[in-house]
Amino acid sequence: MIELNFDVVVIGGGPSGLASAIEADKEGAKVLLVDREKLLGGILKQCIHDGFGLTRYKKQMSGPSYAELDILALRESTVEVMSNAFVLKLTKNNDLFTTTIQTDKGMAIVKSKSVVVATGCRERTKAQVCIHGNRPSGIFNAGTAQNLVNLQGVMPGKNIVILNKLFAVIWILFPVRVQQKFFMWYRK
Repeated sequence: MIELNFDVVVIGGGPSGLASAIEADKEGAKVLLVDREKLLGGILKQCIHDGFGLTRYKKQMSGPSYAELDILALRESTVEVMSNAFVLKLTKNNDLFTTTIQTDKGMAIVKSKSVVVATGCRERTKAQVCIHGNRPSGIFNAGTAQNLVNLQGVMPGKNIVILNKLFAVIWILFPVRVQQKFFMWYRK
């Protein structure tokens, strides 16, 4: 087990976590960024459609292109990164936070003055969308299906039904080659 000390621990390596870590570093803080995935970027890694960067960079870009700009800025900073790591426990005692982290090299106990929790959002579970049973084989939420297609290059099935309240969302979730194979079902 290793013990480390930082001014700021940022939990989550998506767009908010990257931005938080970079800004804290610019202010002179000693920063540790912890992410559960091997590669930084969060949900942006699988968002291959355009529409990112208009406000910040004044140009359209895909999610991975947008994330890469922050990842490059992070590499130029003094931020330390623990990827493929899981936060197991977060406590505060007086003015000091203790973050217990499981890494591929073992456990780490990190003391810090501040913690930024930037773990992103999660899609609703199968129970929340009324899918019954313990093992609903072949049923994926949109993020999982998007990850399979866009990051892993795996088609989730041959005959696909997408049930979604926002029909337009379907067209940005998947590339055209995949859209053509889908049967759309729109529900209000």
